Amino acid sequence: MLATKSPELKKAVGVLKELSADERTRMMAEDREKFRRDMASRVDGARKEGEQIGEMKIIELLKSGKSPEEILREYGEKG
Repeated sequence: MLATKSPELKKAVGVLKELSADERTRMMAEDREKFRRDMASRVDGARKEGEQIGEMKIIELLKSGKSPEEILREYGEKG
């Protein structure tokens, strides 16, 4: 078995067996993983929303007559 060839894998298999054996510990680990995934999803959603808002702002500025160079000078340093 591969786990017997690598000390790191052997330790990981041991931890996995230990976590699987104790239901409370396993549930806590699952909760931590769910929280981590939820936070990553929220951050990704916020990033996408920010990009959309930025794109809409740029379009508004271009429609108002500002050149791309003016927009970069005015807002490029703030990002």
